[in-house]
Amino acid sequence: MSDEEAIRSLIAEHFEPMRWGEGKEPGWEDFRKDFLEDALLCGAVRPAQLRSVGGFIERMETVARKNLGSFEEHTRGMKILRFGNIAVVLALSELLEDGSDVSHDISGYLLVKSDGRWSIMAHAWDQASEDDPVPEELRL
Repeated sequence: MSDEEAIRSLIAEHFEPMRWGEGKEPGWEDFRKDFLEDALLCGAVRPAQLRSVGGFIERMETVARKNLGSFEEHTRGMKILRFGNIAVVLALSELLEDGSDVSHDISGYLLVKSDGRWSIMAHAWDQASEDDPVPEELRL
């Protein structure tokens, strides 16, 4: 698999373990495997708050799962800039909450390749809106 194919696969499949709903629990250990051990995440909430992967999972378990009966997020497009063993990716995601509430966000990823494997070093995202619509170049 080429580096670009490996990056596309990592980002495209990244959110699959995070799904939950009736009879389906999230696979947090599989989700965690996409990240370097000390990776940082920064959600759309402002002021910006950095979280560890463990801190993000804890927040999803204590806040999101209490308020949402089901959740899915799927990557719908991406742009990759790569040089050697580093890459920056902007990706469009579609979120489905409680089976009917659809929204979109844009994620920025900083990736590194080590021991032949691409991993997420940092991940930040922001919600798309009427004021900040999804860029056309990120749509599939």
